Amino acid sequence: MADTSYAVNDSLAVQLWAKKLEAEVLKQTYIGKFIGESADSLIHKKKELGTNAGDKVTFGLRMQLAGDGVEGDGILEGNEESLTTYSDAVYINQLRHAVRSGGKMSEQRVPFSVRNEAMSGLKDWMAGRVDTAFFNQICGVTDQTDTRYTGHNATIAPSSTRLLIAETGSTTESQIDSGDTFNLTWVDEVVTRVKLSTPLIRPIMVDGEEKYVMFLHPYQVRDMRTSTTTGQWLDIQKAALSANGSKKNPIYTGALGEYNGVVFHESTRIPVGTNSGTPITTVRRAVLCGAQAAAIGFGKGTEGVSSANWTEKSFDYGNKLGVAGGLIWGLKKTVYNSVDFGTFVVSSYAAASA
Repeated sequence: MADTSYAVNDSLAVQLWAKKLEAEVLKQTYIGKFIGESADSLIHKKKELGTNAGDKVTFGLRMQLAGDGVEGDGILEGNEESLTTYSDAVYINQLRHAVRSGGKMSEQRVPFSVRNEAMSGLKDWMAGRVDTAFFNQICGVTDQTDTRYTGHNATIAPSSTRLLIAETGSTTESQIDSGDTFNLTWVDEVVTRVKLSTPLIRPIMVDGEEKYVMFLHPYQVRDMRTSTTTGQWLDIQKAALSANGSKKNPIYTGALGEYNGVVFHESTRIPVGTNSGTPITTVRRAVLCGAQAAAIGFGKGTEGVSSANWTEKSFDYGNKLGVAGGLIWGLKKTVYNSVDFGTFVVSSYAAASA
């Protein structure tokens, strides 16, 4: 009887493991459920680099026409309006990591496969890096300049018109104090500003209804739960119970609840505030997102053969096994004409309990 097996460095095995690695990474990420190919997705997946060469994909925005128009037999010629368009771009690059075994005797002492555990470890590492990049981008963490942690694209600070400081009259996060915790009053305020924004932060359509997604740090969620203001957390839970028909939509998966058309999600990756480059550990940047808040792209092969790579190598005359995994990708907050297109940051006091 003949067995079918794939040895270390077998070309087919490498390809299969590369495809598995990419699929598992995207499934493992926190942000995976928000990625879609539609322009109505919170994170818009750009497919151009999946089939073409290059390290950058440029995408545009056409502003709404604002002219008065011409009535009746009025002369239209000479009264035309020019289109106003802006562009943004996301760069992609390769990010790799590797694991090496201590040797065959070392592997003999443990009841697991170093190769399998390397796959699991690299999957978790890559997923964490993608999630970290997403929050560094949408929250505008300019203190992080290492692009390995920002999706291979430089971060951009929140636009002045897309930033709400939870301290009446304040314009900087350094003025936020213990009386400025997160509550639904700030949600009402930011929703009002978003609906009147220019360019408009487009909502995400869910079963024909307009929704936004807001990401909060656990400290902000705690402050909202314990708020003594009328309603607050109870209102969120009532909305969650009434949203049964929409819960099949990915943006409801793992959601805390909903209020005023905003679906709440919690993440420990929400960053702290900053004061001239110095972190403010008692401040966190919640962020409301609409459609196309960010863009993500992958290298060649994302529509067929995986863009991830998996390499196995023997060391010390075959005694040690090394495995490396990598992914060609890029992620960026969308910004047109120097204004955040789909994000609105809300900075509030959020500190660990005494």
